[in-house]
Amino acid sequence: MNLTPQDLQAAIPKIFAPWIVDLGLEVISVDAEGIQLRLPVGPALVHVGGVMCGQAAMAAADTAMVLAMMAQMGEFRPMTTVQLQTSFLRPVSADHCIVTARVLRSGKSLAFGSIDIANPDGRLAAQSTTTYALL
Repeated sequence: MNLTPQDLQAAIPKIFAPWIVDLGLEVISVDAEGIQLRLPVGPALVHVGGVMCGQAAMAAADTAMVLAMMAQMGEFRPMTTVQLQTSFLRPVSADHCIVTARVLRSGKSLAFGSIDIANPDGRLAAQSTTTYALL
């Protein structure tokens, strides 16, 4: 079963906590390579330095990977984050950023992924790697 961007968008409020829903993530595309989301960067996600806070980036990365895994599996399966590591390369100071998630490998009990967060100009701002336990 192929999930569309609309299917994945509709799943967000059904699966994730209300504060994740409040991030306003928008599913832009989904294909065999992964998923791409748009994260609006409003005042609630900006810290005193005037740039998006790292906590928002990590929440977006984690959420994007769950959606990418759903797209690959064709449905939501219960899973939990085992590891999420993020390197922050440059600040996000624009009104949005693009989150691209790819499933690197998915086995019977573990899955591994990579997430890029880029400024609207395409410059990489953060990169995450993840490990999930499939329950």
